[in-house]
Amino acid sequence: MTFTQQLWQDNFTLFTHTINHPFNQGLANGTLSPQIFQHYIVQDAHYLLAYGRALSVAAAKAYEADDIIQFSEGAKVAIIVERGLHKNFMEQFGITEDEFKNTPLTLACHHYTGFLTSTAWSESYPVVLAALLPCFWVYAEVGKTIVQQVTENNPFQAWIDTYSGDEFNQAVQHIIATVDQVAEQSDPTTREKMKAAYRRGAELEWLFWDSAYHQRQWLGLDTL
Repeated sequence: MTFTQQLWQDNFTLFTHTINHPFNQGLANGTLSPQIFQHYIVQDAHYLLAYGRALSVAAAKAYEADDIIQFSEGAKVAIIVERGLHKNFMEQFGITEDEFKNTPLTLACHHYTGFLTSTAWSESYPVVLAALLPCFWVYAEVGKTIVQQVTENNPFQAWIDTYSGDEFNQAVQHIIATVDQVAEQSDPTTREKMKAAYRRGAELEWLFWDSAYHQRQWLGLDTL
């Protein structure tokens, strides 16, 4: 069993909770509230900027030239390509540029982006990779799972097609292979840190969707 196969097995129950979350089930059957998706897409756009920065740091720390290219390109995709997807959704769901810019990060988004940024700068390359992996891998598996359940005329079809598509999933497989290669070169203590970083990232993936579903904000702080 490879290192990443062990990661997936160890965290499979968490993935089951993620795929069965009403947010992702609502994406699949097209019944997700537009207000919930608006909340999600704004926060995800904020998140991707931090994710792109973390990928850039991973590229700077990479061992191999090909991995520098891989993660530099990943940062470009996170910021440019997926931002285009978000732009289309923002237009579709009536989110203005001012509304996006003036919407602060939620607790979940702030927590997740803070975790990625601090890990990227303070941890070793293997641990950074493990922290970044859930965003790629969990999204790909969610996309491939819900595309089999998708309803006709689904308003979220573009989102589902992006993450279930061959191009995204091929990129994910390359990253999984890189994580396995790096894990083989790492000592046991580093591999344990990698496992912990992956687990926390996967937990924050669930939390991000749960926060969006409940449209959670920094409740009460505006009254202080």
